[in-house]
Amino acid sequence: MFCLAAATMGRAEEPYHLIKEIPVGGTTGWDYLSVDSAAQRLYVSHGTNVVVIDLADDAVVGEITNVSGVHGIAIASVLNRGFVSCGKENKVAVVDLKTLQITDKVETGLNPDAILYEPKRQEVYAFNGHSQSVTIFPANLDRFEKERPVQTIPLGGKPEFAQADAEAGLVFDNLEDQNAVAVIDTQTHTVKNRWPIAPGEGGSGLAIDVAHQRLFIGCGDSKTMLMMDATSGKILASVPIGEGVDANAFDPETQLAFASCGDGTTTIAREDGDKLTVVQVLKTERSARTMALDPTTHKIYLPAAKFAAPLPDERRGQIIPDTFKILVYGLEK
Repeated sequence: MFCLAAATMGRAEEPYHLIKEIPVGGTTGWDYLSVDSAAQRLYVSHGTNVVVIDLADDAVVGEITNVSGVHGIAIASVLNRGFVSCGKENKVAVVDLKTLQITDKVETGLNPDAILYEPKRQEVYAFNGHSQSVTIFPANLDRFEKERPVQTIPLGGKPEFAQADAEAGLVFDNLEDQNAVAVIDTQTHTVKNRWPIAPGEGGSGLAIDVAHQRLFIGCGDSKTMLMMDATSGKILASVPIGEGVDANAFDPETQLAFASCGDGTTTIAREDGDKLTVVQVLKTERSARTMALDPTTHKIYLPAAKFAAPLPDERRGQIIPDTFKILVYGLEK
């Protein structure tokens, strides 16, 4: 078992530090990334492709192509399947994880963005940004040869990150424009609650501590990370974070919660009962707004790139060629 105390001895003030950079290259943007700990792989959305990185060697080993407007990647290792939200196609691509080939595509609502695999019922949840809905379908599509039970339900707001508590039969999703968390019953496929996140505003990133039933919410507008009771919706604690948060993570072994922000900081806080205490403001790089955690190694992975100065009609500048990379931070010396 990994010992946090030993790893942080002599680095009590700043337990996490940069381990390495994994070069990826290209000039296209990115969104979500996902770790498959069992297979030691990292899946990174990158323009119209998903880049696959071998975490044993920290090197790019393949790509999933033909996923236009890719946002997120959900992994169902037990089925040897991945699911990629293709925002520009209004579809989810079903991927064979051994060959990295697309075997099927499933129709969704408009602009599927966040996506997750719910392991108990073996279902995929694709959250549709433009139609403010979620499309739910069985991950094991082989069961259904003629007709697939695909269901799309309204959420009442713009969805962002989502998390599942399989044993409780719940899926949680941030409704960014409603300052609320939607609570979905996985058996009935209905929204059973919408919990306000006040005093937080603009919920984006979302992580979960299943054992202690806590949600960690990254709020971009209020620059805070909230800790919410996942049984009642009560806000238990709040800590300040940087600007432009877009992802959260939680490590169940170290009890650390993370909030990655585009301003080049990742806030790390320790959960202790109903308390949340900042232990480090990790300096990363500007644009490193999304993140994935490997709970087996306790490493976090953040994509980043260098940008040229924006033109007058641009919100931000173009990516400087071949500067896109994955920043790897961890506890070991």
